[in-house]
Amino acid sequence: MTDEIIIYTDGGCDPNPGLGGWAAVIIEGKNRREISGAAAFSTNNRMELTAAIEALKVVKKNLPITLFTDSQYLKRGIDEWLPRWLAKNWRGANGPVANKDLWQELLRVTRDRKVNWRWIYGHTGNPDNERVDFLCRLARSQFRRSY
Repeated sequence: MTDEIIIYTDGGCDPNPGLGGWAAVIIEGKNRREISGAAAFSTNNRMELTAAIEALKVVKKNLPITLFTDSQYLKRGIDEWLPRWLAKNWRGANGPVANKDLWQELLRVTRDRKVNWRWIYGHTGNPDNERVDFLCRLARSQFRRSY
């Protein structure tokens, strides 16, 4: 029995904007689950948000969650920018907030959940961060081959 869920996420495009992929590794005690997907045209930021959203959607247990991301956009958005955007009716310093639809969905899937958002350096040897990077690239590659 575990008292915490650990999630690693990644998202990206090649090129940016362009073909996008996202992935997550979800760890509940000894159980590990991997999810991923792709989009024909997206941005790095949209894919990073999508990875977090999709991972949180599949976690059914109401346990504390620690979510690791190597995206400053996701981490700073959650911790720093989101409260200001909400106070300013989804306006940022330069106008309407980009990716508002995904930020709103992220708020919806985190409602009534305890999520500890943690930023980690990408590509520095953390096995789970490296795994989600691989899965993200694989999702893009498989999507590309399906067309």
